[in-house]
Amino acid sequence: MKRPLVAMIAAATLALGACSGLTARTPDDAKPLSFPSSSTTPAPGGTTIEQVVEKVLPAVVNVVTDAGEGTGFVVREDGIVVTNAHVIENATSVSVLTSEDEPTEYDARVIGGDIDADLAVLDIDAEDLPTVPLGSSEDLRLGQEVVAIGYALGLQGGPSVTSGIVSSLTRRITVPDPGCTTCEQPGRRTYGEIIQTDAAINPGNSGRPLVDLAGNVVGINTAGNSSAENVGFAIQIDAAKPVIFQSAESPDAPVAFMGISSMDADTPQFQFEFDPGVDAGAAIVQVVAGGPAAQAGVQVGDVVVNFDGDEIGNSVDLGAAIRARSPGDTVEVEVVRAGTRVTLSVTLGTNPSPLG
Repeated sequence: MKRPLVAMIAAATLALGACSGLTARTPDDAKPLSFPSSSTTPAPGGTTIEQVVEKVLPAVVNVVTDAGEGTGFVVREDGIVVTNAHVIENATSVSVLTSEDEPTEYDARVIGGDIDADLAVLDIDAEDLPTVPLGSSEDLRLGQEVVAIGYALGLQGGPSVTSGIVSSLTRRITVPDPGCTTCEQPGRRTYGEIIQTDAAINPGNSGRPLVDLAGNVVGINTAGNSSAENVGFAIQIDAAKPVIFQSAESPDAPVAFMGISSMDADTPQFQFEFDPGVDAGAAIVQVVAGGPAAQAGVQVGDVVVNFDGDEIGNSVDLGAAIRARSPGDTVEVEVVRAGTRVTLSVTLGTNPSPLG
């Protein structure tokens, strides 16, 4: 039995601005004025976990994609949200749901991050959102109590809360991550500048804020240790601040999105499966449901031979042609379908999570 072509397509990897990894530092002079100020750490016994949750929960959100879900938190009232890069890897749609009993759902777009450090910054079109302030991981002490808030089972199960202590501040860990093809060790992600805590991290908790008893974010939960009980890890917030601030102040420009995956039309297996009647062009092997191409009538097995007047010889040509346009542009796309030429009108969308 031959293996279907679509099943052989390698998953694409989130194209964030990859850096060499986060370095712990406190860039107070770079902090935009629009970010909320951190609260003063209360005296021991001055704040209960219940009070911390009541303060922070309105800013905690559920990040949902067509590839999975996780947690995020709002750091600026105009819709800047922080989460883990692996939460949105391989996604072609990203949305954010607020924490109310009847949540509001927003479309989200990746505006920056650091894939090596598993950090992503999103933007949603909203105003006057509740926020959580960024604290300082430099001030953390061993044994200090911390609280983590997230969506362990997705929004349907409601938010979950765990608490614990800071167990270590200098951990460097490597964990399996089959989806990370750009990591230094493909399939394994290495985290530096990590906080170790016994506040449990469960599936779906990735990207949730780790906060002190004043309600300041001191870390971003990113990984749990499946071989040990109640051992979790979080990115130190001082290491993440430069990426968050830079992404918010200079967001990546919107990228045009057609909602397809393609390969060269002369690929032998594509020729064998679809017998398209043409051996030059970009062969469509996946169409995102509800995306611009799907709405225009593009089908798996089509071969794009012309894109808005540009001849298309292969999949690289098609990718370049899409990126050369802007979201909202309407383009005429000529495809060969079972030997017949068809012209379709496609209105390009905005890529929520630019893929490589």
